[in-house]
Amino acid sequence: VADKINSIPQDFFAELCEQIIQHLNHKIPGVNTAELCQRIQTSGVEINVGDLAKIATIISFLFSTAARNNLSTEELVTTLGNAVSALPKHAVQVIRHVWNEQGKSISVSEDARNMATVGQFVDIKWKLGVAMSSDTCRSLKYPYVTVTLKVADPSGQITDRSFEMTIPQFKNFFRQFKEMAAVLETV
Repeated sequence: VADKINSIPQDFFAELCEQIIQHLNHKIPGVNTAELCQRIQTSGVEINVGDLAKIATIISFLFSTAARNNLSTEELVTTLGNAVSALPKHAVQVIRHVWNEQGKSISVSEDARNMATVGQFVDIKWKLGVAMSSDTCRSLKYPYVTVTLKVADPSGQITDRSFEMTIPQFKNFFRQFKEMAAVLETV
């Protein structure tokens, strides 16, 4: 992992660390590693989304553990130095700076810990389509709805989940959402 961190330019690594802190403070639903990875790749650095997601998970664990143990900036850097000798110097500098500036703001309430065991909804997109034909049927004219849910998992990684529904399935889906809305109105 250290060699992958070493390949990330310092400004992108700092942005990743800041997004992780914001996620841990519940200011953003998660870290969009796919978007950040694309920007890093555009800058000429070879890294894949899976590796960047692993780095984000490690840094998130580092910051949340430091917050739980109420570590000062120097205690965090000393602990890092003792545990991870292969961590690039620029990464340690970024971690030191971000923790010093924003680390103390991380809330580690019991509610936040319990909430972190499930994903968080970020966005929904949908489109209506019609399958006109296929290799086995010349005239389908079959309508369907494609739904894409953007979800932040407990570690903060944002992922898209897409699925298709027939019109009857969509009507059932919609009915269930109306039931949820009705129940929420009574709260």
